[in-house]
Amino acid sequence: MRYVWATGTHQGRIRDRNEDSVYPEISGAGSGPIVVGVADGMGGHVAGNIASALALSTATEASPDSDVETVERVVSANEALLERVREQQELSGMGTTMTLGRFLDDGTFELAHVGDSRCYLVRGDELRQLSTDHTVVAELVALGHLSPDDVAGHPQRHLVTRTLGLGPVAVESDTLSLEDGDRLVFCSDGLTSMVNDDDIRRIVTAGDDPEATIWNLIEAANSAGGVDNITVAIVDARA
Repeated sequence: MRYVWATGTHQGRIRDRNEDSVYPEISGAGSGPIVVGVADGMGGHVAGNIASALALSTATEASPDSDVETVERVVSANEALLERVREQQELSGMGTTMTLGRFLDDGTFELAHVGDSRCYLVRGDELRQLSTDHTVVAELVALGHLSPDDVAGHPQRHLVTRTLGLGPVAVESDTLSLEDGDRLVFCSDGLTSMVNDDDIRRIVTAGDDPEATIWNLIEAANSAGGVDNITVAIVDARA
C-alpha cells in the first residue's frame, strides 16, 4: 500500500498559544510503514505545549518499521511525561491527549488513542469515527443518561477522563485492513468542537488532496469561532 499524507495546525482565533502537536510536520508520500499522530496539550494546565510535544516525540522516536507497536509507543509517551514531571516538579499537572496511527506496507492500520482527539475513517462517502471520546459526556451518552443531541451544549463536554502524563492510563487500540481509496483523518477537538460530523464528512469527501482538505477543515473551524487550537492530519491509502 502507498500512502499520501499531510498535516496542519493553527492557533485558532481565541487562544494566545498553540498547545497542539502533530507528527510528521511536513507532507509526504511513500509506501508504509509510517507513523502519524495528533496530541492536544491540556488547555489551562501547566505546560500543555510541552506535554504534547514531548509525548509525540517519544511516541515517534522508534522507526515506523520497528517492532514497536502503536500501543507501546503511547505507553512510552506517558512514561516520558511522568519522568519529566519527576525531574521538573514545576511541570506537575501537565497532560495531553494522543491519537496515533501506524500504517504498514500490507495496508494494516494500527490505532492507539487516549483522550478526546479523534481518528475518522472515510470510505467512499461515509465517515466513521474509529476512536472513542474519553470524556464525561461520552460516558454519559454510553450509559443512556445523556442524549447525543445534548452533548454540544453540556457544561462538562470538555472534561476528559483519560490523559497522558497524570498517572497510569488505559490505551484504547484498534487494527483494521485498509482499502484502496480510504482516507484517515486525525484531529484535535479544536476541530470537532466547532464543526459537526456532517460538515466534516462533506469537506473530507469533496475530492481535494490531503493538504487542501486540512486547510478547508481549519478554515471551517475558525469560521465557526476558532475557540481552541485546531490540528489535523490526513493519510490517503492507495493500492
